[in-house]
Amino acid sequence: MRDELERSFELDVHDSEWPPAREALLARAAGRDGLMTMLTDRIDDELLDAAGPQLRVVANFAVGFDNVDVPACTRRGVIVSNTPDVLTQATAELTMALMLALVRRVAEGDRLVRRREDWIWAPNMMLGRGLAGLELGLVGYGRIGQAVARLAEAHSMTVLYSTPRSGISLDELLARADGVSLHLPLSEETRHIIDAGALGRMKPTAVLVNTSRGPIVDEAELARALTDGTIAGAALDVFEREPEVTEALLGLENVVLTPHLGSATLETREAMGMLCVQALRAVLLEDRVPANALNSEAWRDS
Repeated sequence: MRDELERSFELDVHDSEWPPAREALLARAAGRDGLMTMLTDRIDDELLDAAGPQLRVVANFAVGFDNVDVPACTRRGVIVSNTPDVLTQATAELTMALMLALVRRVAEGDRLVRRREDWIWAPNMMLGRGLAGLELGLVGYGRIGQAVARLAEAHSMTVLYSTPRSGISLDELLARADGVSLHLPLSEETRHIIDAGALGRMKPTAVLVNTSRGPIVDEAELARALTDGTIAGAALDVFEREPEVTEALLGLENVVLTPHLGSATLETREAMGMLCVQALRAVLLEDRVPANALNSEAWRDS
């Protein structure tokens, strides 16, 4: 991906896994024609003003774009792109991996062995649950949710889903599902959609999986629900104040935690990068709207 960028553009690369300080990001954006941003970079009026009126495109290295003020970009004629489709299968696979790790107590067993605790095989040791016959409730049924549904059905699960426009109601899904998996974009409507009330509507034997966006779940309420037995377990790949994790979750055995690995396969990340490269080339070199633009209407003002 970097080779492809270097072939096409003069680059200023922030060569670190850690995001730049805000002041550094503002300074380095100044005078740029295009920006390739991560979900840790906040793209708002302040940054767009710092970049200057020549900025034409923001290629966001993520399928979610809650870090980008798309209307602010549109007002300035700046095209915004994301990376749809290419991370669907990888994220769906991780969702099922987390579900299995949770109900089969894989991470809990790993911790037991690493602590060098005494153990021996016994008929009732660390009993979990099989997936076959369980009902999986998908909150959100876009590309990733549908891919999870296919994998769940391959494990002989029954799939329920709820969206604002189709499927069953969220309340019914929460009451029926043995596992609830979240596949929603973050918005003011979805922030804390899984709160104390939602958790209270779930079965005490049910588990929750979140591979979408952290703030969809109220982590403090989730920790309470896991501690008092309101639900049986949770697996989180994303966090409310990422990378910070609510302290009360860290000591719980009925929780599986991973560091935002949903799209973390070599093939997927390379494909995401190439979508960004293609969007930058489309706008800056080919003078056209990229196929993965989020605000093609901004082109009229470019």
